[in-house]
Amino acid sequence: MKVAISTDQGYVSAHFGRCASYTIIEIHEGKILNREEIPNPGHQPGFLPQFLSEKGVSFIIAGGMGPRAQGLFAEKNIQPIIGVQGPVDEVIEKFVRQELEAGEDLCGHKHHGDQHLPSHSPHPHIHPKGKKICITAQGYDLEAELDPSFGRARYFLIIDPETLDYEALRNPHTEASQGAGIQTAQLISSKDVGAVLTGQCGPNAQRVLNSAGIRIITGLSGRVREILSQYKSEEDR
Repeated sequence: MKVAISTDQGYVSAHFGRCASYTIIEIHEGKILNREEIPNPGHQPGFLPQFLSEKGVSFIIAGGMGPRAQGLFAEKNIQPIIGVQGPVDEVIEKFVRQELEAGEDLCGHKHHGDQHLPSHSPHPHIHPKGKKICITAQGYDLEAELDPSFGRARYFLIIDPETLDYEALRNPHTEASQGAGIQTAQLISSKDVGAVLTGQCGPNAQRVLNSAGIRIITGLSGRVREILSQYKSEEDR
């Protein structure tokens, strides 16, 4: 059995056809016999189902896929598993253990009518106890200004609000041609984060973060230290 996973920089891509590459796994009796990553050969209607079928693929795993594409894959006896996110290595492990579950379609193409999640007030509790918070920043320390964009923020400060210990994480997706918000959201979802504090966050990134149980608080500005102090004050009330 062969499985194809839409891949972007080690994570499951949000769109089956616009990913950078495909990770193809050959599995036999619960063991991985072979693994390869091939460049995306192109996204023309009906081409990828035929292309992957010729490689013997039985399953296609992706963040999102439209109903027409799902039908084309089904015609080639390839079963789509959509709504999947996270590091490819973890997804492979779950698939092999038969623990992988489909989720909400992360492809934004058919969600144009969706209402965006509202921005949260800066006053409610911002994270579950014991969870860290993530603040988008233009620099690598607490004196930096908040970066108004989540998906293309220069840095993420992953902060323990109890000890104020933090990790400065440079965003590797600032120059991504597309899908920066979703790729960034997948990156932050892999951290021990309970809330994201930022200026604005796109709907696709919001879906990824919320599906990971991460709250999003938008409409913020100012220095990271001041924002952190304000939120700690509100939480202690």
